[in-house]
Amino acid sequence: MITISDKIVKKQENFWNHCLFHPTDAIEDSWGKRILDRMAEDRAAKTIRIYTMLEDIVYIDMNGKLCYDFRANDLRLDYLTENGFDVLLAVGAMPDCIAKSSKNKTSVSFNKTRYKGKMFNTSPPADYKVWEDVCYEYMKHIVERYGIERVSNWRIQCFNEPDIPDFFMSDLPHEAVADRVREYCKLYKAFSNAALRVSDELKIGGPALALYIEEFLIPWLEYVKAENLKIDFISYHNYGCLGFYNAKQLGVNAFNVENHFNKHQRLVNAVTKCGYQHLPIVMDEWGTVGGGFKNITQVPQLIFRETEVFPAFFAKFITKFIYSDYIVDKLMLCLSGQHEMTEEFTGFRGFFTMSSIAKPIYNGFVLAAKLKDNILHFSGSDNNTFVVPTKDENNNLSVLLSYSNDDLSEDLPEKTETVAFDKDISGKKVTVFCIDKTHTNPYRMFEKMGVDVPSKEQLEILREEGRLKPIAEYIAGENEEITLTLTANSCILITVE
Repeated sequence: MITISDKIVKKQENFWNHCLFHPTDAIEDSWGKRILDRMAEDRAAKTIRIYTMLEDIVYIDMNGKLCYDFRANDLRLDYLTENGFDVLLAVGAMPDCIAKSSKNKTSVSFNKTRYKGKMFNTSPPADYKVWEDVCYEYMKHIVERYGIERVSNWRIQCFNEPDIPDFFMSDLPHEAVADRVREYCKLYKAFSNAALRVSDELKIGGPALALYIEEFLIPWLEYVKAENLKIDFISYHNYGCLGFYNAKQLGVNAFNVENHFNKHQRLVNAVTKCGYQHLPIVMDEWGTVGGGFKNITQVPQLIFRETEVFPAFFAKFITKFIYSDYIVDKLMLCLSGQHEMTEEFTGFRGFFTMSSIAKPIYNGFVLAAKLKDNILHFSGSDNNTFVVPTKDENNNLSVLLSYSNDDLSEDLPEKTETVAFDKDISGKKVTVFCIDKTHTNPYRMFEKMGVDVPSKEQLEILREEGRLKPIAEYIAGENEEITLTLTANSCILITVE
């Protein structure tokens, strides 16, 4: 039996309901708006990370003058702010017109180009003073349009994954980390100067690292300190391991949350060594494994992105971080690649399928968003059962439970679990939500349909299955205990209001 106490263990602001929305320019398209509308309606995410896409903004006119067209940027940010989202802006890539080279292009995509035929220019700027002016004009514009009170609550970071050739200096080999960090230091100094020219209230940081923590982060932070540059947060990406092949090479289990903790500890060690342990840490991309633009065609195991396994991993992930000594400002699940789906359940990253069917991971986010800010004491769980009991100032309760083993395999035996409360809940409304193999799981339903391509009628059934609905709803009696059936990788939320 799991017994929930009324004793508050800690105050914990929600750091886990944030995500990365890519491609950024899908915000102006109907399918992108549908996703954001649903997320806003369900309050599934607080902060959205996007690229500033300076390549859509900066150009040189026929007289050779540097000019700015903010219309596409404003459409995107207007839509996010009107839907109540906070924003993390990644300033990059390099516009061709100010780049040192226009030849260093990458797609970082399943296809040959990014969305709408675009590419990343990974080159440093030809002139760092021009780069500073571009960053200044961008930050000045968003402050003038949205106001410093709002924008000072956002995060603005310099570039994305500058430690790897996919995003920075693609003409150099992967191992040329020292060359990249040297150029990135100049990039960040100009970026910092630009921010201070606009307002010291802006929250800026970086470097949104992909891989090279010690080799890149330490020399960059040492440079920031030596130059006394403005820095308000440190960001990095944590996929635990690069992918299933990488996990096998390393001799680790790809589905083990400890992979993320190990990488996070390395980052904390590096930050502490440089004397910046007081700064917030933003995990502005995370996922169970890497292989962001791969799908089940190349890696069959990526089917977990469609099933109950993903929300079970998410629930375990945030539970362990809540009870750890680590302080994380934001966890941002990466959704990039969602535009490349050609079938319904293909294992690409995303909250929804091609036909707007909500995946279990999306509903896992919806459940987690219902947690309150006061973490309560509890007793009675085992090594495979993860519990986050919470309450708000009005004594409304939300309890998140997940059930999984170390590798989130399906051989975990079904068990019956009872949840009881020290404080009397009689007369209150109890609601139970569940994500498992048979509840809120369109993919498992699709499997049972036994078809290759669902019909229009079947798509409607699958969409309805993706709508989160209670499995139980009633008024609690005296000494009420809640009995649950837990199956492998189930995720359950109990609310008492």
